[in-house]
Amino acid sequence: MHSFTSPVENIIDYLPWDLRSGKEIRQLDVVEGRSHGKGLVVRLEGVDDRTAAEALRGAEIFVERSQLPATAEGEYYWEDLLGLTVVDQNDVTLGKVDQLLDTGANDVLVVVGDERHVIPYISGDVVTSVDLDEAIIRVNWLAPE
Repeated sequence: MHSFTSPVENIIDYLPWDLRSGKEIRQLDVVEGRSHGKGLVVRLEGVDDRTAAEALRGAEIFVERSQLPATAEGEYYWEDLLGLTVVDQNDVTLGKVDQLLDTGANDVLVVVGDERHVIPYISGDVVTSVDLDEAIIRVNWLAPE
């Protein structure tokens, strides 16, 4: 399986999992898990053979927000940033955060407005502030002309 947690094995600590496959949602616990390459190998409660495991291929894993640790000052879960309005240093609204990407070097905000902007999430340098109450991310960013 592939995990978006950091480090990837942290997903094993957030139990139970809600697995969504199509319209079906099942709640399962992890019996055991370990790192394997860039992902994880897990054994799920009630999934006792290869056929049952293959039936879960492509399922998405969800956990309740309450299962996650609180973020430190200046840290955010990606979910917190989705939909926030992005404003540049000249108070020009660039659009809203549509998605985030993990490039390995740093996370990237994909901002969609009149144009599409791909902005590296570099705190303090490019991303100057995040205000969750006002739903605004301020950036030091010049859009290419």
